[in-house]
Amino acid sequence: MTSRKPVLGRGLDALLSENDEGFSDADSPGGDAVVRLALDRLVASPGQPRKSFDEAELRELADSIAEHGVIQPIIAADSGDGTYIIIAGERRTRAARIAGLGEIPAIIREYTDQKRLEVSLIENIQRSDLNPIEEAAAYKNLMDFSGLSQEELAARVGKNRSTVANSLRLLKLSAEMQKSLEGGGISPGHARALLSVTDQELREKLFREVIAKGHSVRETEKRAAAINSPPPAGEEDAERPAARRSPEIVEMEERFIERLGTKVSIEGGTEKGRIHIEYYSLEDLDRLYGLLGGQRN
Repeated sequence: MTSRKPVLGRGLDALLSENDEGFSDADSPGGDAVVRLALDRLVASPGQPRKSFDEAELRELADSIAEHGVIQPIIAADSGDGTYIIIAGERRTRAARIAGLGEIPAIIREYTDQKRLEVSLIENIQRSDLNPIEEAAAYKNLMDFSGLSQEELAARVGKNRSTVANSLRLLKLSAEMQKSLEGGGISPGHARALLSVTDQELREKLFREVIAKGHSVRETEKRAAAINSPPPAGEEDAERPAARRSPEIVEMEERFIERLGTKVSIEGGTEKGRIHIEYYSLEDLDRLYGLLGGQRN
């Protein structure tokens, strides 16, 4: 008996090239047939991770479709009630509607609910179509639905486990911070620095400061580190302890903070010393272990 090679983690093409029996389309006579589906019979997948679509980009795609047609068929599944669920290609479907088309080329496939989520998620990730919060929510949705661990999910979507863990941490931000991240008001680097501040009120205060003053990621990390390490009693200038240290050590500490996305302090000088790295959960510790080059058995 021929063993099946694992397809998970190899990307969208690998997922789409297998039918439900696990054999490639090349093994079936003629492969997948392309049909034309009426656009009014297509509905979005409930598990579609992408919630927002750039109107200008959709218009550009619609103009291209109006001139050249839809080059690549979408993937759809028969819902059994006369409509078809879009598995991959919602952006093309929306643009086709804008272009005034009545139908679109499609390949009909049968998928389990879990497979639908996987395909939709991987399609959007590979095409960089998701904002950071949409991607994080999609990871959580798939984990909750399928019971996958972070490591198993990472393998399925072709990502490092630490990448998935960092993404999921973004969901711990307040609703306002998540909205700002979605809209580009702050970057994922800003978000990681904010998450390193465990006190919710202080995190909110730093967020307001970042928005008001336009802090860079590095400046935000420095401010977060200062908040997490308040000056000794009677020490009014929070920067004074750092100012007395070697500039090389201060710079190296900042680089550690930027790389690890958490509070890091270096005690000592250029000859010897100690590095203190803080973590805030077992998941966070595991994330740091991966960033520092550790490999799990």
